[in-house]
Amino acid sequence: MDGQVDPCDSWWQQVKNYATLAMERVACGVEAVKQFLSTLSSDERWGVMMAIDERSPQMFEELTAAAPDWIKWMG
Repeated sequence: MDGQVDPCDSWWQQVKNYATLAMERVACGVEAVKQFLSTLSSDERWGVMMAIDERSPQMFEELTAAAPDWIKWMG
């Protein structure tokens, strides 16, 4: 794959960018995060949550505690 971009790397980088945007919305509340996630595909939503957990486990725990039904958002 000389000189070619791996589509998986590209996808994951985009999801990490989305995670940054989602993390910025945490301060505005659960509904702001939920609204943002609703604009993404299911795969992207799951990736965002994984990226948040990877980057800030404490924020992930706080977000999921504040929204115990968050798994329903992922569908």
